[in-house]
Amino acid sequence: MDTLFSKIISGEIPSYKVAEDTYCYAFLDIQPTTKGHVLCVPKVAVDKIFDLPEVTYLQLMSFSRKVALAIRQSISCNRVGMTVIGLEVPHAHVHLIPLNTMEDATFQKRIELTGEEMEATAKAIASCFNLAKDS
Repeated sequence: MDTLFSKIISGEIPSYKVAEDTYCYAFLDIQPTTKGHVLCVPKVAVDKIFDLPEVTYLQLMSFSRKVALAIRQSISCNRVGMTVIGLEVPHAHVHLIPLNTMEDATFQKRIELTGEEMEATAKAIASCFNLAKDS
């Protein structure tokens, strides 16, 4: 299945990448609810998260945890929330959202960041992910 996320993973569509491993890819949401809102996706395109093979599901959860820890290190927030909705793109994905209020997790508001702000945010998260991965 060729999805929007498959095209992002392959580089056909540009993204603000924050992390990648053999099985998963993480990038900034281009319509974030808060600064540092990241999507983590498995490289295999499966529509529904619970239809992933168990090993792929566990790889995605482990990868998402590492990305969340990098977000927590690089973005000022009370906590990093995780949600799986999956209605927008038919490719399993996890939203990691820096939270300061409950409203940050509702998807009712979106913020706008410049390309420079997105690039700086992606680099900040990526550097924390790479530091954590190396230690």
